[in-house]
Amino acid sequence: MTNFTFIDLFAGIGGFRLALESVGGHCIGFSEIAPDAIHTYCHNFHEPEYCNLGDITKLNGLPKHDFMTAGVPCQSWSIAGRNLGFDDDRGQLWNDTLFLLNKVRPKAFIFENVKGLADPRNKKALDYIMQRIQQAGYFAKKIILNAYDYGLPQTRIRIYIVGFKEKKHFDKFVIPVPFPGRVQLSDVLDNMKNPSHFSNNVGIKARWSLSCNEQGFNDYFLFNDLRNGATTIHSWDIQDTTQRQKDICYLLLRNRRKSEYGFLDGNPISVEHFKGLDPTISKDEIEKLVDIGILKRVPYLYRIECDYGIVSDAEQLILSQQENGCLNYDRLKVNREIKKQKISVADVLQGLVQKRIIHCIEIRYDFRNTKISTGLAGINRIFLPTSKIYPTLVASDTNDYVSPVMIKAESIEEFKAEFLKQVYETHNFRKITKTEACRIQGFPDDFSLPSTRQRWMKLIGNSVAIPVVKILAQAVVNTGVFSSNEVITDSDKQKLRNRQQQYSIGRTFVKKGIQTELFN
Repeated sequence: MTNFTFIDLFAGIGGFRLALESVGGHCIGFSEIAPDAIHTYCHNFHEPEYCNLGDITKLNGLPKHDFMTAGVPCQSWSIAGRNLGFDDDRGQLWNDTLFLLNKVRPKAFIFENVKGLADPRNKKALDYIMQRIQQAGYFAKKIILNAYDYGLPQTRIRIYIVGFKEKKHFDKFVIPVPFPGRVQLSDVLDNMKNPSHFSNNVGIKARWSLSCNEQGFNDYFLFNDLRNGATTIHSWDIQDTTQRQKDICYLLLRNRRKSEYGFLDGNPISVEHFKGLDPTISKDEIEKLVDIGILKRVPYLYRIECDYGIVSDAEQLILSQQENGCLNYDRLKVNREIKKQKISVADVLQGLVQKRIIHCIEIRYDFRNTKISTGLAGINRIFLPTSKIYPTLVASDTNDYVSPVMIKAESIEEFKAEFLKQVYETHNFRKITKTEACRIQGFPDDFSLPSTRQRWMKLIGNSVAIPVVKILAQAVVNTGVFSSNEVITDSDKQKLRNRQQQYSIGRTFVKKGIQTELFN
């Protein structure tokens, strides 16, 4: 097996390390700042915590190594984040990473980030990163891969930037061929029925979804009020509502995305708008849906009532967005400067109302639950045993569940009715366990993690898909970039370990103002 040394930047709990060690790598240093991640990493890899290189922003160099890996924090580019890119301080960590790459100059590297970095809105940022890599004298390519295509039952799309110091190795690098579907969700979950016997083709073909069974029915049910589909569960499906109330809800659902009601993907609508769609609808009927928790009132348009004197900076910024003496709530929510300053639009508007500077002149109505990922009644999605894939594991956890119940139905209407009866109403579903989360991400079952769900889910969700990194690392090795390396013996490993400890101790002395030769 090829031998090479590597440095694990933004190490997390060691996903990169597990992958690279499996293809012949020897870790000689890691960098991490999150205490829980550091403790977990050191416990699993039997490393003393003082060997942690620490905060990358304070590093002026690294031990000499062959292969650099970095899962640069992704919040600045994530769709789930505020999408501020280099306007967000966390985006500057790319500069620190590229500085170390240029200074230490390993033979190869793999950087990982969320797919959002490759989205059109972040094109300038990604172009800048690739330009900096080129300026450092490296040859690199960006690749977007889904974990599902490389041995995991998880849809986890990430961008990987793979680079080489020498062009001859870059030219030999071949992107691994996908092999999707070899591992399915039921393969990694405990006490799940084998879905192989479930076959009842009736010629129904659904459009592409996360996963479909042989009839074309989705293998999961989605709980939300903002979208509609055959396997979507709405608030009015699980609450006691009349047919009239259901009809009003569907009317809002079908029309809230129309441009005539606003410029967002989904817009609240007023009583007058409802009446324009159905003249028989009364305000009392809409308010009743508010009372039972399906709809909510949305203060939408505000008029500036008077000249104002001294106001806070946040209030001044909000007030400066007025058009014709009015403030539009939706326009304020998407204002980039307001987002950058992390201003709560609702709180500032409420304060201005209390000061009688502004007055609400239009109330609209929308669904109470307007965040799809939150779902309804604490449920986002419930996956059935036939499901081939699970959604992306994230640090904040999700309201996603799995059920062991196999549903057999001849029609989509029967499919939904049986789901409500056999799964939802009997509460026959659960969240994935710690061990199952490890398998979905590619970690071994015996990988040690904290006991509380919030802690281990954060660590697993922030990690990398190990099989994907392993396959990419093997593709790097296959170029021959490390072929001239001498075999690393056990004695060499001990020497490297001693050097790593000396390097870390030396850095500690320097931080305390004590000069030492160990740092050089």
